[in-house]
Amino acid sequence: MRLSVLDQSPAAQERSQDHAIRESLALARHCEALGYHRYWVSEHHNSASIVGTAPEILMAAIAATTTRIRVGSAGVMLPHYAALKVAEQFRVLEAIAPGRIDLGLGRAPGSDRLTAMALNPDPGAAENFPSQVQELDLWLRGEALPEGHPFRSIRAHPAGPTSPEIWILGSSDYGAQLAAFLGYPYAYAYFFTDGRGTEEALALYRASYRPSARHPDPVATICVWALAADTEAEARRLLATREHWRVGFEKGLRTALVSPEDAAAHPYTDAELAIVRRLRERAIVGTGAQVAARLRELAAQFALDEIVVNTWTHDPAARRHSYELIARSLPPE
Repeated sequence: MRLSVLDQSPAAQERSQDHAIRESLALARHCEALGYHRYWVSEHHNSASIVGTAPEILMAAIAATTTRIRVGSAGVMLPHYAALKVAEQFRVLEAIAPGRIDLGLGRAPGSDRLTAMALNPDPGAAENFPSQVQELDLWLRGEALPEGHPFRSIRAHPAGPTSPEIWILGSSDYGAQLAAFLGYPYAYAYFFTDGRGTEEALALYRASYRPSARHPDPVATICVWALAADTEAEARRLLATREHWRVGFEKGLRTALVSPEDAAAHPYTDAELAIVRRLRERAIVGTGAQVAARLRELAAQFALDEIVVNTWTHDPAARRHSYELIARSLPPE
């Protein structure tokens, strides 16, 4: 089974947000050395928790400082942008790292409603997502848009012999259906839904898949949140940071990550403790061997040959060590 990474550039208290971006660059090199297959970065806006706002820029830096690992977005929130501009950005990325670029596309805003409006004032932008994706695909592959299309004469540059691989990202049946219809790979956000709907979405994707030239068979993965440490007790201690963040998230807060010590000292209410208990019950947390065993179970359950791992810790060193322990216990192919 192949292992890949989703890095959301989480920001921590006591450090400025720009540190999170530089840590993403360091983590990408670290994970490449460990044998991870892909390194995906996310797009979020107006959040003090997740500060990776421009995946195309971060990808360029990662692609230029790595040599083997695939580099991608998870994703570009396409309704915010013109498809042509995204095609041009990813054609440049493909020129930087030929054959290593993934373009994961999402329809969700990756932000609150007001911020989404600031990025694109068109309230119906998301409705154009399917047609945007198809235009983007043709521009990426250097093919002309359909006869009669007003932009048929336009090409996305720079041209080259290879093109980015498009993935559709989702946490509902919508993305599964679109990916199947267009013949694209599909990534389900298992960590976002706490696993709910995964089996249904993957089954729908596979059952309705229409073969494409690039992908004659369906290609699917899931993204999970997982954390490993030298002992289960240490992993549970580190998890306190995410527990604290999740309680705030449920109240609409997007604050920077606090230390495990500050999280443990927080005066949780009974209702907040219930949120913490639910998270602990579902969390993929423990030693490298324990986390690897759970990932193998998920891979078998959903018939996957690749899983994407997302990890947050207050201390960047603990995050790097987590990816190292998982890779040791589940050697990437």
